[in-house]
Amino acid sequence: MSEGVITPQRIDHLGIAVASLDQAIPFYRDLLGLAYLGQEEVDSEQVRVAFFRLGEVKVELLEPLSSNSPIARFIEKKGEGIHHVALKVEGIENELQQLSKAGIRLINQKPKSGANGAKVAFIHPKSTLGVLYELVEPQFK
Repeated sequence: MSEGVITPQRIDHLGIAVASLDQAIPFYRDLLGLAYLGQEEVDSEQVRVAFFRLGEVKVELLEPLSSNSPIARFIEKKGEGIHHVALKVEGIENELQQLSKAGIRLINQKPKSGANGAKVAFIHPKSTLGVLYELVEPQFK
């Protein structure tokens, strides 16, 4: 495997924008049979999220809490669906510095608080061939 600018450990989760958690949860829990892990509000992103486990990867459903939420704007422009791919990293501050040095456009220059107390930061999709990536450093290893 070649050495990259950053060293993600694995895919942490797939973020999926939904208009309503109440309508989406039964599909993922009851029809797909994914293990429901719970939900919480993430004030920094103005969303309510629900997590499910699928092997080592989680599925994160994101419901906007206001029309100003980035998820509300995403749904308005593109409809419900896959919003981002989250990569688990260690030392998120260093990873962001490495990306910045490589000329990669960042949405967040510094990490902020995400779901489950994780540190998170987003990489701009204009630097990643149209894919919104989130770097995630979990609170608990």
